[in-house]
Amino acid sequence: MLDSCKLKSACNLPFICNKKINAAGTSNAEVPLADPGMYQLDITLRRGQSLAARDRGGTSDPYVKFKIGGKEVFRSKIIHKNLNPVWEEKACILVDHLREPLYIKVFDYDFGLQDDFMGSAFLDLTQLELNRPTDVTLTLKDPHYPDHDLGIILLSVILTPKEGESRDVTMLMRKSWKRSSKFQTQSLRLSDLHRKSHLWRGIVSITLIEGRDLKAMDSNGLSDPYVKFRLGHQKYKSKIMPKTLNPQWREQFDFHLYEERGGIIDITAWDKDAGKRDDFIGRCQVDLSALSREQTHKLELQLEEGEGHLVLLVTLTASATVSISDLSVNSLEDQKEREEILKRYSPLRIFHNLKDVGFLQVKVIRAEGLMAADVTGKSDPFCVVELNNDRLVTHTVYKNLNPEWNKVFTFNIKDIHSVLEVTVYDEDRDRSADFLGKVAIPLLSIQNGEQKAYVLKNKQLTGPTKGVIYLEIDVIFNAVKASLRTLIPKEQKYIEEENRLSKQLLLRNFIRMKRCVMVLVNAAYYVNSCFDWDSPPRSLAAFVVVEDMLEDEEEEDDKDDKDSEKKGFINKIYAIQEVCVSVQNILDEVASFGERIKNTFNWTVPFLSWLAIVALCVFTVILYCIPLRYIVLVWGINKFTKKLRSPYAIDNNELLDFLSRVPSDVQVVQYQELKPDPSHSPYKRKKNNLG
Repeated sequence: MLDSCKLKSACNLPFICNKKINAAGTSNAEVPLADPGMYQLDITLRRGQSLAARDRGGTSDPYVKFKIGGKEVFRSKIIHKNLNPVWEEKACILVDHLREPLYIKVFDYDFGLQDDFMGSAFLDLTQLELNRPTDVTLTLKDPHYPDHDLGIILLSVILTPKEGESRDVTMLMRKSWKRSSKFQTQSLRLSDLHRKSHLWRGIVSITLIEGRDLKAMDSNGLSDPYVKFRLGHQKYKSKIMPKTLNPQWREQFDFHLYEERGGIIDITAWDKDAGKRDDFIGRCQVDLSALSREQTHKLELQLEEGEGHLVLLVTLTASATVSISDLSVNSLEDQKEREEILKRYSPLRIFHNLKDVGFLQVKVIRAEGLMAADVTGKSDPFCVVELNNDRLVTHTVYKNLNPEWNKVFTFNIKDIHSVLEVTVYDEDRDRSADFLGKVAIPLLSIQNGEQKAYVLKNKQLTGPTKGVIYLEIDVIFNAVKASLRTLIPKEQKYIEEENRLSKQLLLRNFIRMKRCVMVLVNAAYYVNSCFDWDSPPRSLAAFVVVEDMLEDEEEEDDKDDKDSEKKGFINKIYAIQEVCVSVQNILDEVASFGERIKNTFNWTVPFLSWLAIVALCVFTVILYCIPLRYIVLVWGINKFTKKLRSPYAIDNNELLDFLSRVPSDVQVVQYQELKPDPSHSPYKRKKNNLG
């Protein structure tokens, strides 16, 4: 155990014990600390004892944060409902110098709310003996309530100096870890020292079916419920079901498993309250380690701290191909593996695993002329490659505006209409990564085996920014599977930015909506003539009707104004903002719908236009051979018996699912390739490595 000089309870003022032994053998606390270089601190987080209870049930869900110099360097896993948790987790932390103590803070995890503080302590690194394992017992304290007993944390630590050439390696490890830690919300844990690593070990498919007898949160005896899911740092939010205690969601989504033993999915139900903080309905959990793989489980979960049940379908499946490797270790260069991939997606295997549509390989080669994000006129760039909910990251190239990554990424394709997004960031150890540029590439627009220079765009993908990135992309897919998958709902992203009110975006959506409406107005000359007064009696009648409608709206507005006087000013602002965001989104949806219909017929995406033609031809042949009444009869029987045959099937409309794959005018601009400067013209080469 360390003595009291080595360990102190955490407080607002840092404590560093600089006691040294001078040549005479006496203690001298004023001698400055030596700083021979970088150190490696190996920590084993053992367990906690008698921790503070922060939940209503008298328990907590504790996890531990380790910080040095105000920066988080490690975070433990969450131990649910336990005041004596056992972690047995190991962490390797690289330390520049020993003057900064290691802070240990314990929190109670609370999904959807702010995590509760459970106590803190710190370890003075200057008092650790080098190359010697040390057991440490830390007493947790709260600076605001120093007399409260918050339990203890048990650690094992060993401090090792790093010298010579190993210093460069450890610097790379530390930089890489810090970059990766900024993407913990996307569950990215990469190691640059492995030539090939599979990032996740399986997929958890969840279908949120319904809720039963949920707690009434509104004054009318009903609720507007929605559900939040969380697995590690992956999150998903369901749609809101208005005014019901027995909602029918029928939503499906996937989470990734990063641990062999599974994990725990935290589920909370909420009531949407416009202008106020949403009300908590209840919570429950799913322990994935208790579920068998390759099997669908129907779960009826009782909501704790509330009322009612949630009904789910949960399926655990083995991992698909999502990996990263060096360009020198290109798996597709192997002839046998290439043949296996081609065979896997051949036309003869149409009905084998319909979800496995195709295979994508992305070679991130290099970038040129990037934006300088640091005061030194350089950047520390790295790339994030995304396909729907799959995200992979390259290593960081430090102090370079023309980085070379030479990395190969492989993905399984579940929807050929997905868009590959490649984003370049600048790593910043003191704050979040800076955006340098981005490109969005529809899979159907990719030319196999061609190395191309893509001009980087801004965050909104509406205009160019500085720099180009060189990519070589290959796509193999089964066209029949891809066509069938077009008629089912798109995969929803569980990590999306929240919609925010934007004057520019609202104006743009209004203009788009106006264009769509003008098409209908021009087609409906009768309505347009009312405003032109081509027929005075007809125009006068229309004018009277419009005036009557406006008067009714004004009366309703007067009533609303009287009721709103009782509300606070802040609630009014929130309500107005939410209404504006809703209007902005509705305008976008309606305008996008009209633009997608137009883009279907003008061959914006030839694959989809051909698919529509083939479908119309097949339907024409069916109508010629079979009377319409029989077709309507079969269609009606199918629709009415669908719930009986498959009670938990997700409701969908095949026509709307088809249109959702057609890009809107905004997306067409976002996906459009910009021509690079002639000086950046890459050496293009064709490769037939995919057959």
